[in-house]
Amino acid sequence: MPLDPKSTLEAIKESKEKSEKRNFVQSMDLIVNLKDIDPKKPESRIQELIELPYPPGEETKICVFASGEMALKARKSGADLVMEKSDLEALTGDKKRQKELAKTYDFFLAEAPLMPLVGRVLGATLGPRGRMPTPVSPAASIEDHMKRYRKMLLIRLRGQPVLQCRIGTENMPNEQINENLQTVMREIERKLKKGIKNIRSIRLKTTMGPPIRVKI
Repeated sequence: MPLDPKSTLEAIKESKEKSEKRNFVQSMDLIVNLKDIDPKKPESRIQELIELPYPPGEETKICVFASGEMALKARKSGADLVMEKSDLEALTGDKKRQKELAKTYDFFLAEAPLMPLVGRVLGATLGPRGRMPTPVSPAASIEDHMKRYRKMLLIRLRGQPVLQCRIGTENMPNEQINENLQTVMREIERKLKKGIKNIRSIRLKTTMGPPIRVKI
């Protein structure tokens, strides 16, 4: 059962109105509190990659593992970081740099032939965080993959029955934020055993603003 678009749009408007102006562009965050589920049980865990109608903000950072022509195209397409084979090998055993990499970038793409090396060097760091790279065929367009991943969102249920994610920024049109919100909620409902009945509350807030309750 989808949420009423009018109710979510009103919550978006109220969230913006009640948020004080800051000297940076605030994100619009969705907070979904769940009920009647045990996050510690495997069947209750949620880890979902969602493609949104609109990019949730310029903050989405992409790291590409590639060589030769693909590395060149990735740089031209605005990848936030491009690591070639020698860069990857230099990370071997350097847990501090590996953790910094995992924290800094939202998504990782890797030229398919480099995947075994990525797995050996970064598997233990990226795997548990749900950030293992998506393999890209050498014949595929890295530009198209990057455009798609700029609109991607990873939602994960960790130790607590709460899902929180960025669905946009305060300077985006309300209608675009609303479409992103509706897309995320459809996916969350689909993953929950009892759908909307497993949702205790939904709130929306800017980075520094107060949480606004969304009518269910």
